[in-house]
Amino acid sequence: MGYKVAVVGATGNVGREMLAILAEREFPADEVVALASRKSQGVECSYGDKTLRAKALDHYDFADVDICLMSAGSAVSKEWSPRIAAAGAVVIDNSSAWRMDPDVPLIVPEVNADAAAGFSKKNIIANPNCSTAQLVVALKPLHDKATIKRVVVATYQSVSGAGKQAMDELFSQTKAVFTLDEVKTKNFTKRIAFNVIPHIDVFMDDGATREEWKMVVETKKILDPKIRLVATCVRVPVFVGHSEAVNIEFEHPLSADEAREILRNAPGCIVIDKREDGGYVTPYEAVGEDATYISRIREDATVENGLCLWVVSDNLRKGAALNAVQIAEVLINRKLIRAKRKAA
Repeated sequence: MGYKVAVVGATGNVGREMLAILAEREFPADEVVALASRKSQGVECSYGDKTLRAKALDHYDFADVDICLMSAGSAVSKEWSPRIAAAGAVVIDNSSAWRMDPDVPLIVPEVNADAAAGFSKKNIIANPNCSTAQLVVALKPLHDKATIKRVVVATYQSVSGAGKQAMDELFSQTKAVFTLDEVKTKNFTKRIAFNVIPHIDVFMDDGATREEWKMVVETKKILDPKIRLVATCVRVPVFVGHSEAVNIEFEHPLSADEAREILRNAPGCIVIDKREDGGYVTPYEAVGEDATYISRIREDATVENGLCLWVVSDNLRKGAALNAVQIAEVLINRKLIRAKRKAA
C-alpha cells in the first residue's frame, strides 16, 4: 500500500526537483499530485516517466492526502499549511514560515531525525534554510566527537536560492555584458553578473541580514543551542550550488586527520580533500548530487582546537527538495504515519 503525496509549488525550481527526487528514490507513493497557483494551473511537470499537469491549490481537497511537500513561499505556507494539516496530511514545509515555531520540528535527517516524532502537535515539519542544511550535516559528526563552541561561516550562495527569476537575471546580465547591452538589475540589489553581493534577505537591527540570522537560530535548534555562530552570506554568480568557508572552534582537540576520517564515515558526507590542484569540490561538480561535499580540511592555528573546512552542496537538492523527501522517508520508515487509503 502506497501513500498519496501532494507537491505544492510544483512548477517552481524546488517543486520540480521534489517531483524528480520522489521518482528517483522510488518513494512509495500510489499517487503524486502537482499543485500550484491558479496562474500556473495546467503547466506540465515531469514525474519520472510521467507528465503531471499542475492543479490549482485553491480548489484542491486534501482529505485523502498523506504527505504534502510545500514549496510555495512563506505567505502561502502560513495560510495553507495549517489547513492542509487539519485535513490530516503531514506538511513538510520548505519555507521559513514554521522553522522557529517551538511546536514544529526543524529536521535534517542525518542530524536530528529523532525530532520528527514531534510533528503531531501541528502536523507540520519544517525544512531548514538551504545554507543551514549542508552546514549542520558537516558539523554534526564533528560536534559529537569534540563539542563545537563557535562557528564562523562565510557562504557563497548561488542565484537559484532566490528562484527562477534570479537565475534568468544572471543569464540575461551575463549575455548583456558580452553583447555590450544595458545590464538591467531587478531581482538583486546590485548587478550579479561577474560580481558578488554580500546581502541576502533583509537587514536586521544589528546589521546582520535575515539569511545570516536564520543560520544562527536554525543551527542552534537543530544541533545545539550552546553553539555560537556568526555568518556572512554572499550571493555569487553561480546558477546552482552553495559553498561555505567554515571555521570551527572545539572544546576538545581534534586534528585535521581525525576530522577527515570522521567525516568520511558520516551520513550524507563525502570527503574529497587532496592537497593538490583540483583536489577539492566546487559547486559546479555538486549539481545533481545528494551529498554534502567537504574539502580543504585543515587545522586553524589562530585558535585553540580550531579547524577550517570548505563545504559544498546542491542547494536545490540537499538544501531543499531532497531534505524534504528524506523527512517523508523518516516518517514512513519509523512508522510515524500510515496511509489513509486501505489496500484494495
